Parts: sequence; structure tokens; C-alpha cells
Amino acid sequence: MLKVVGNEATQEETDGRSLLDEIAREGARRMLVAALETEVAAYLEAHREERDDDGHALVVRNGKGRTRKVTVGAGTIPVSAPRVNDRRTDQDGKRRRFTSRILPPYMRRSPKVAEVLPVLYLRGLSTGDFREALAALLGDDAAGLSATNIARLTNEWETEYRVSRSGASPAATTSTSGSMACTSTSAWRTTASARS
Repeated sequence: MLKVVGNEATQEETDGRSLLDEIAREGARRMLVAALETEVAAYLEAHREERDDDGHALVVRNGKGRTRKVTVGAGTIPVSAPRVNDRRTDQDGKRRRFTSRILPPYMRRSPKVAEVLPVLYLRGLSTGDFREALAALLGDDAAGLSATNIARLTNEWETEYRVSRSGASPAATTSTSGSMACTSTSAWRTTASARS
């Protein structure tokens, strides 16, 4: 677990995640849900005049799909996409289906995340250079990703990884950067799982 401690300790951490990360994930989730709802509303509106012989609408809402986890730039978020029952048929008699362009069925990660994973693996693990991969994922202007910060974190994780591989329980290590102290007690797990 990576904890950043300044003048006041943050008690708002959940499972090792900072409040800022939680706010970003929740904001991303809400925006995605709103975009999916808007997409469905537009689809329903485009086909609202289409009726069957009894006058019932052929395209209607059909609740929500099962909640699935989707990995985006802000992290992994749970999403329950709205469903549509489209009873229209094409010339061949096959039912038409609503398919979200935003979140297609079976999509589990954003294309940007999927694109950067091989770069993280190949560049990061083989050369130790995570800057290019992180810039591809988070943008060139991402704060806190200077070469110095990445090198410092990598050194801390390497030390903890070596300690964990030796069978000893990893002790909390502390390093100081500016006015903030960084305590890392289980970041070695990330490095260990990435290398196994």
C-alpha cells in the first residue's frame, strides 16, 4: 500500500486507494452511465414511431444489463449498461439489435488501456522505462511522472520485492521527497505480480 503523508494523515483511504482516485473513478463511472443513457434515449427517440399491428412500440427499454467491471484510464469501474428490446426485423427476418457504440458487449477495457498494456510490459519490464508507457496512458502532461519520481518508486519497489523474495516480511520503508513522506508497505506486490 502506498501512502502519501503530508502535514495531515489522510483517513479517507479505501483499500489503499486515495480519495482523489476514488473521486476520479466515481466521476468516470457517472459520466459513462450518463453517456450510455443518452445513447439509449437517442436510439429510442429515433425509432419511437415504429409500432406493431397492435400499436405497441417495437423499440423499448429493457432494464439494465448485469454489472460488469470496465478498466478505463481512471481505473476499474463497475458499470450496468441500459438494455434495449428491439423487436424490429430486417428484410431477411432477422431481429435488429441495439449495440452500444460507447460500450459494446464484452468490452472490458478501454481501447487506450488495451493499447498501452503491451507497451508497459515490453518497455517497462524489459528496460525499466515506464515513462513512455505511462505517458501513452495518462498523457504527456501527467503530474508526478517525472523521471526522478518513477526512478525513486521503482527503487523502493525493487527493494521491497527483493525483501519479499527472500522470505522476510517486508518492513515499511519510508523515503522523503520534498515536504511529503512516502510510505510503501505492499507496493512490492505490484512488482512481484508483474514479474511472475
